[in-house]
Amino acid sequence: MPTIRVDGPTLDIEKKRELVRRLTDVAIDIYKIEHIVVLIRENAPDNVGVNGELIIDKHKK
Repeated sequence: MPTIRVDGPTLDIEKKRELVRRLTDVAIDIYKIEHIVVLIRENAPDNVGVNGELIIDKHKK
């Protein structure tokens, strides 16, 4: 069974529902099976670095 993993910023519950629904719809269309798992891992901006700098610090500038 295909598993889709998403790492990203925190989302409210309605956005998560939409993300899961839309990713699932696309995966079902492509795989032609209906057993799709979507895992969402939320990462706070103080736990993610890009180009040697925390995202939280980039937003302060």
